[in-house]
Amino acid sequence: MAISNSGKAVLLMATAVLMLPVMDAVAKLVSATIPSTQVAWTRFAFQIVLMAPFVVPVLLKKGNKNIASQALLGILLSITMVLIFAAIKFMPITDAIAIFFVEPLLVIIFSVIFLGEKIGWRRILAVMMGFLGALIIIRPSYSSFGLTAILPLGAAFSFAVYIVLTRNLAQIHKPAILQFNSGISGFIFLSLALLLGYILGVEDLNPAIPTVREWLLLGMAGIITTIGHFMIILAFRYAEASILAPFQYLEIVSATIYGLWLFNDFPDYITWVGILIIVGSGLYIFHRERIHCVYKNKSP
Repeated sequence: MAISNSGKAVLLMATAVLMLPVMDAVAKLVSATIPSTQVAWTRFAFQIVLMAPFVVPVLLKKGNKNIASQALLGILLSITMVLIFAAIKFMPITDAIAIFFVEPLLVIIFSVIFLGEKIGWRRILAVMMGFLGALIIIRPSYSSFGLTAILPLGAAFSFAVYIVLTRNLAQIHKPAILQFNSGISGFIFLSLALLLGYILGVEDLNPAIPTVREWLLLGMAGIITTIGHFMIILAFRYAEASILAPFQYLEIVSATIYGLWLFNDFPDYITWVGILIIVGSGLYIFHRERIHCVYKNKSP
């Protein structure tokens, strides 16, 4: 039986978000010597190198459009990565990802405002419960992490805008073109940030020379996340942002595995309460989407 477009989108999204915490784990492994901005910069560098042989000939032949919007994608993704990498330098990966999980709920809100997608009162209530879950996670963490908890929240906001803009641009551009162009703008943006950090002597923006082991880790993560983000862009060609957003919660599964395996990090019971509330609200949103889709398909 053929898979529907929505089914393809769900498979792509679920697979991608299970892969992406590899980058977070690598960022935490090298955080003692490599600034978070440089980790994100390296990720874009590998993306450009990997994709250039396939995309550049197409761009030279067909040209490029919506340059500013595509450049904004790269800047938003750069900000997201720098903030989340900075967060996991100071807190367990699972806690950072759990706080970041307010992002799918922001996607729902932004999808209504900017994309005209419609939601009912039940989904609005689910969004509010998701925010409550995020607050529960932040409150018990505040004494340990302080203002660090704001970092994954800022990353969530930036990535939510990235997702909504991606959904819009994915309807008119091929996924490979979008990813390559956003990678170029992200690379330039972070290059300027690192250059400024070097000139001013800002520690978190001052680049370092990676060891062979660190290059291998960064290269592996760059390849995996390039594939993962390509799958996300492709998924948004097939389904609305509000439908795919809840599946980002699967990221907590692989984030927890990496955190426990590499850093012996595991959420405490209060954090799990917040995680369960957030995941529950997201699953409820998906449940309502399924009911809506079934009803729409049965309508004459």
